[in-house]
Amino acid sequence: MNTKIQIEHFKDPIFLQELKEAYYFIILFDGDFSFSVDFNEYRCSGKNLLFMSPHQLLKWNSGDKPITGALKFHGDFYCIEYHKKEVACNGILFNNIYESPFVLVPDAVFEEIKGIFKKLAEFNISDESYDLSIAKSYLQLILALSSREKQMQISKSVISLQKEQVSDFQTVLDANFIHSRSVSFYAAHYGLSVDAFSKKIKNYYNKSPSGLIQERLILEAKKQLHLTPKSIKEIAADLRFEDQFYFSRYFKKQVGVSPKVFREQVGISIVAK
Repeated sequence: MNTKIQIEHFKDPIFLQELKEAYYFIILFDGDFSFSVDFNEYRCSGKNLLFMSPHQLLKWNSGDKPITGALKFHGDFYCIEYHKKEVACNGILFNNIYESPFVLVPDAVFEEIKGIFKKLAEFNISDESYDLSIAKSYLQLILALSSREKQMQISKSVISLQKEQVSDFQTVLDANFIHSRSVSFYAAHYGLSVDAFSKKIKNYYNKSPSGLIQERLILEAKKQLHLTPKSIKEIAADLRFEDQFYFSRYFKKQVGVSPKVFREQVGISIVAK
């Protein structure tokens, strides 16, 4: 079996009690589940797919049924940024701090993806080019089906958020997070007190504004480590850290590994070469 893409089966969520690897994960489950991703708590029911990026921390709290299956793949096997024109999933399924990391799918889509999981599990993937091409095609189909469902879900969320005073917060944060990391800056942008602003953000995103600012900064750090050939010192400077050592400490505290180890394990994407 090719180690860059694998299907795993778990008879009980206890085997996923704490998961943190240098792989992308797609986890298929049906039932009532409670879990956290990077310490953000979630509950869901029904037929869902959960998407995780390298070195995200997953902790299962409870589940009434076994996990249907999990697919993991390395960025060296399939680069989601390189293939974004074919399947737009980066920032939608993966690396999306503004939406929940899972998507509820119709029965037919769930069964179709479950069938693809089964085909991949039965398929002995070698390093031969034709084997890899078949495996990538299966993976792309899973991502395309899931991305379509997730984008429909996001569209409904956008319509709901348009009624809110902070409806463009994602755009404002994306434009300012490097220079402005204070919640008061964003509250002032909307003419709100910090408490009122924080309550609005928490009510919609289920995250505090300080948490979102921090997650956006870490997301950018991961992006530059994976998608650019920049040195860690250059990335630290780009993100306005005092020096690379402070940046490394900050990154390790949030991610669990240093920028150097993250880059070594996740690799530098083909788009950076």
